[in-house]
Amino acid sequence: MNLKRIFTYLPEVTRPKEHRVSFNTKLKWTLIVLIVFFIFANTPLFGIEENTLQRFEYLAVVLGTSFGSIITLGIGPIVLASIILQLFVGSGILEIDTTTTEGKKLFTGIQKILVLFLIVFESIVLVSMGGLRAIPGLEGIVMIQLIIGGLIIFYLDDVVQKWGFGSGISLFIVAGISWRIFTGLFQFINQQGQNCLLNFGSVGCSGRILVMIQSLITNPPNITGFLSAAATVASTIVIYLLVVWAQSLKVEIPLSYSRLRGYSIKWPLAFFYTSVTPVILTAALIANLQLIAGGIENSASACMIDGITINRSLESCTGISKISSYLLFLGRFSQGQPVSGLAYWIGGYNNLLESIIRGSLTSTDLLRGFFHILTFIILSTLFAVLWVKTSGMDAASQAHKIASSGLGLSGFRKDERVLESILDRYIMPLTIMGGIGIGLLASFTDLFGALSSGTGILLAVMIIYKLYEEIAQQHAVDMHPAIRKFMKQ
Repeated sequence: MNLKRIFTYLPEVTRPKEHRVSFNTKLKWTLIVLIVFFIFANTPLFGIEENTLQRFEYLAVVLGTSFGSIITLGIGPIVLASIILQLFVGSGILEIDTTTTEGKKLFTGIQKILVLFLIVFESIVLVSMGGLRAIPGLEGIVMIQLIIGGLIIFYLDDVVQKWGFGSGISLFIVAGISWRIFTGLFQFINQQGQNCLLNFGSVGCSGRILVMIQSLITNPPNITGFLSAAATVASTIVIYLLVVWAQSLKVEIPLSYSRLRGYSIKWPLAFFYTSVTPVILTAALIANLQLIAGGIENSASACMIDGITINRSLESCTGISKISSYLLFLGRFSQGQPVSGLAYWIGGYNNLLESIIRGSLTSTDLLRGFFHILTFIILSTLFAVLWVKTSGMDAASQAHKIASSGLGLSGFRKDERVLESILDRYIMPLTIMGGIGIGLLASFTDLFGALSSGTGILLAVMIIYKLYEEIAQQHAVDMHPAIRKFMKQ
């Protein structure tokens, strides 16, 4: 059966009939999707007796999810499908010309099929490998709930892309990060489930602001505890300001409008040319690696006694358990934190600042931080280049976009090829430098134990900034019909 024929059987969100969706309509659908997301994020799965994924809660930030809920899969299948397809297209295994309309449709259709496959595959893997341990006899029901949740996230993302602001992936990430920062500041329920506000003097709080107050009112004052909490809050603010500054870096190319003599504009090319996309892909890839490693460790437990592989002839060491025991190099975990393997060395160490304050910093911590930074730089740069080549952000696509709008370079003849050659001097260097820069910034801020991960804060700030730009542009278009006519040309 022809692939294009298969695409017609896949359900999709209807596109709006009007050329540009109004500001109020976009705002309405964005808020509706956000409310639905929070409802399902707080709806627990029926039929599970143990949720070992809770130990990976710090990964939920980049996966836009809440483990143990209906939407446990989060944006994982969508992002993973995008990574796989981009690698295939970028390496030439799949020959798809994404600069053409037909090529974009084919790319989107294959991505949709791959997402649906990964939703089913990850649902089966999480249940069968013990990530979500189901009550005996209810394994199928748990899998069906996970598949439904994955489909909900997939189509909510489609709704936002066509009817709202930005994308669902970005919206879910920033919603989760914002909620975690708020609770990190003001959480009054501690890990033991006690409400510290009811007995503020003797019950410890979790929120950093409350911890700072408690540290000062004790007799004698707990200076180390106060400095540790204050350092976390301060590092969050510093990271936020640093990201805002980095986001403002750009190169401006002067363009003139041929239809209006004397009219010129500056075409901005941001230093982070591919925005947050490389970091989302990198963080999601590392998160998926750690989740897979955790599932493998659970599965291999039947073959292990005190961390040593037992005799493979034993009945308990069969099938998946036997295979998993050979894959433990991916990572071993204790209380949700990697303690060995690949996940340990590239996952980062997010308490460097607190370790420095408490005097417990070791050379191993510094080495883990180095490998975390190196991994992020390499992967972010790779994904930045692949994203530019597959998403229509390359010099040729941008030159065509500029020329079709009637703009051209001042002092040069109006020729798309000339424009492309000039843009090529900026776009690829910016892509590589931006990939290195955003990877360095994200990984470096990860190490300082902010209220959310440094990567999370970086994503939140840049996503909100992009949403602000889109909302401001949409508002300007709605207020001034003349701008709308110009943008249609």
